[in-house]
Amino acid sequence: MSQPECTPRSRNAAATRAAILAAARARFAEEGYDVASIRGIAGEAGIDPALVLRYFGSKEDLLAEVLADSGSVRDLLEGPREEFGARAARMLLLEPMADHKLAVLQIILRSASSPKAGPMIRRNTQVAFYEPMEEWLGGEDAPIRARTLGAIIMGAAMSRAIDNNGLDDPADRERLCQRLAEALQQAVERP
Repeated sequence: MSQPECTPRSRNAAATRAAILAAARARFAEEGYDVASIRGIAGEAGIDPALVLRYFGSKEDLLAEVLADSGSVRDLLEGPREEFGARAARMLLLEPMADHKLAVLQIILRSASSPKAGPMIRRNTQVAFYEPMEEWLGGEDAPIRARTLGAIIMGAAMSRAIDNNGLDDPADRERLCQRLAEALQQAVERP
């Protein structure tokens, strides 16, 4: 009788890294930075906890990578400036919200007050949102205008995450989208 052939488990560093990031994003979103543990993240990724530290060094470095992996506002800034309000409003209210974008919003909400995570979240928001937005807006008042846009965008994103803006009727969502587009465009154009 022949022995069954054993195939060694394939090692794929990119897949392991992606699994750790996905698990960390989910855990940080669900539990917040302070409660989420390396052990819990590893369990969700189906790996040994030592691998999390091997790939990312520390829980702080892992959060920094999750935040950096969440993208930048630069995609939203592509396209005609005069269409920014409509483009942003549609993205915020009508287009399907990517799970990882919703998770990052939850991470921010659950972890911003953390003594360790809070400064990283603020730094990432500055680098990934405010600095590109200020550069795109230009002018002396760019920091104020960027923060006005940030407040509107964050509020719209939170409202959608909480209860889909409380509007079930598609016609109502379209009207809200139009009003939000006008407010965003005014913040862009106002010197």
